[in-house]
Amino acid sequence: MSLDLIGVGSPLVDLVLQVDDAFLSEHVGGAKGGMELVEASVLEALVKKAKRKPVMAAGGAASNTTVGAANLGLATAFIGAIGQDDTAAFYCEALTRQGVEPRLIVHPTEPSGRVLSLVTPDAQRTMRTNLGASQTLQPEQVTPEAFAGARVVMLEGYTLFNHDLTRAVARSAKAAGCLLALDLASFEVVRFNRGVLEELLSGQVDIVFANEDEAAAWVEGGPQAALDDLAQRTTIAVVKLGKHGALIARGDERVTVAAEPVAEVVDTTGAGDTWAAGFLAAHRRGLPLAACGTLGAKAAAAVVQVMGATVPPAEWKKLKGWLDAWS
Repeated sequence: MSLDLIGVGSPLVDLVLQVDDAFLSEHVGGAKGGMELVEASVLEALVKKAKRKPVMAAGGAASNTTVGAANLGLATAFIGAIGQDDTAAFYCEALTRQGVEPRLIVHPTEPSGRVLSLVTPDAQRTMRTNLGASQTLQPEQVTPEAFAGARVVMLEGYTLFNHDLTRAVARSAKAAGCLLALDLASFEVVRFNRGVLEELLSGQVDIVFANEDEAAAWVEGGPQAALDDLAQRTTIAVVKLGKHGALIARGDERVTVAAEPVAEVVDTTGAGDTWAAGFLAAHRRGLPLAACGTLGAKAAAAVVQVMGATVPPAEWKKLKGWLDAWS
């Protein structure tokens, strides 16, 4: 079957909690806005300390992008490993409802992965992740046959922590004739996985997405320097600047895209993932870079106005209408 996009990454259920900065300082530690891997008991303890029930939604970076692309009209599937539990059933149903084909490999004993997204009043999210079964995906399970018929493979940046799996996905995607897109995920991912990133960005990655923090972790000199460096290594490079828009490069072409204005930013969870969904949906339609970036910005604006990474159906309909009007 022909697919526009296959996402590969960690199937994680998002648990979104609103907290204040004092809660982060007292109970969480680490850099605000970052992501750290923790045991399941740590997640449960933080939820208990917050004394409120989190908002729950199917998540994971590549999954969010895949879901967004599906809502924008692309034929998509998602590959990952999940547990044999109620969380897994919730996740599969959520993907199917959003129009994504779940290609999930079930692990018989590990629990499904979860990520606790702690959102402060400034809409920054600090994440603590328990990968659970999601880390059991094996390199031999991502063969070229798994990507047969797909145009784009979207590789989640967090997968970079598993170097063998990352290499297998890149190798198989290229063998299947797919474009390989990569989001750098977080500044910690860049700092701790520079070696394998160097490999991927040496002729394997076609489209790379970075935010300002990830760009700074990659190269000194500011967003423009990072864009220029990444553009030399890939076909298309994107550096997202939050409310200041985004910089896009393809060869010698340079495009600056403004952020879409919003009345109130509620939660930035999934903003970068959804931006990538908009960009890739427009790119598959053959739109100019500026239009691709504009749809990315519109999609990101829609998700930051809600808690979690689930854009309301009415908003997806508007964004799809904008895309269709261009085509």
